Amino acid sequence: MASSSSRTASSVTTLSPAIESALRTLGAEADGIQAIAAALKTDLASAFNAATDLIKNAKGRLIITGLGKSGHIGRKIAATFASTGTPAFFVHAAEASHGDLGMITADDIIMALSWSGETAELRNLINYSRRFRIPLIALTSESESTLGTAADVVLTLPKAREACPNNLAPTTSSVMQLALGDALAIALLESRGFSATDFSVLHPSGKLGAMLKFVRDLMHRDASLPVKPLGTKMSDALVEMTSKGFGCVAVVDARGVIVGIVTDGDLRRHMQPDLMTLSVDEVMTKNPKTISPDLLASEALEILNSSKITALIVTQDKTPVGIVHLHDILRAGVA
Repeated sequence: MASSSSRTASSVTTLSPAIESALRTLGAEADGIQAIAAALKTDLASAFNAATDLIKNAKGRLIITGLGKSGHIGRKIAATFASTGTPAFFVHAAEASHGDLGMITADDIIMALSWSGETAELRNLINYSRRFRIPLIALTSESESTLGTAADVVLTLPKAREACPNNLAPTTSSVMQLALGDALAIALLESRGFSATDFSVLHPSGKLGAMLKFVRDLMHRDASLPVKPLGTKMSDALVEMTSKGFGCVAVVDARGVIVGIVTDGDLRRHMQPDLMTLSVDEVMTKNPKTISPDLLASEALEILNSSKITALIVTQDKTPVGIVHLHDILRAGVA
């Protein structure tokens, strides 16, 4: 009789037909992305640079269009561009011929997606771009196609076999279009110096919006800030700690610069009959950890967790301006 360990080993090494199929699909799609990476080092490089320059210097918006699976990918690419600092939206290739061409201005740039480059519904849009001299970027696998020959810049995707066993269903090709679209969006993001601050402006809601909040948005300030000067008796410091409810009090010098902090842990470490008659100078932890109000809340959470503390004094030029508690960050939905 086989042992339980041998049965376990057998179950791990034997793959079901579904898993084998999934691995073939992922392998085919990975090969497609690797082909793009190789092309970017050679033939695709100049077109990629031209496309990024064209989009970056546009007075208007980036209009992305396509039909079928290319249209679905185009919608996602447009959303990625828009959320990373490049004004963009999607125009359906078929709807363009029924009035939506009016959404496109002479200051815009069109990027059309078509694996074959022969999508019939794109022809009116191509003619429109040529008539009004609107720059046209083609994202296709056929540079000599109708779309490719009409375009100002052709991003020619390498030939690749679809993951579909019949080499018909758009799978590898769709992933390759998406990957190159993402590469363009991130190249533009980096060239513009698009920061986390910029990103937060465009993503104010949801978990992502919460993670992009800043400490200044969550901190307690003014009368809520527990702070006492050097020389304060511990009896007064304890009243401050208790009334403000953060379990700590910042200690400042005559200039208002933070020089220490008294926490619940400091009280326990100095527990003795005359504790309340001591000054904060004798009990405080010197050079406490502080953060800037411009720090992301997600980064503040990481500091709190790694330091195993529950509150941080917020300082501007070493002067306490607020305090943020772990609960404030959790309530904001950061974690």
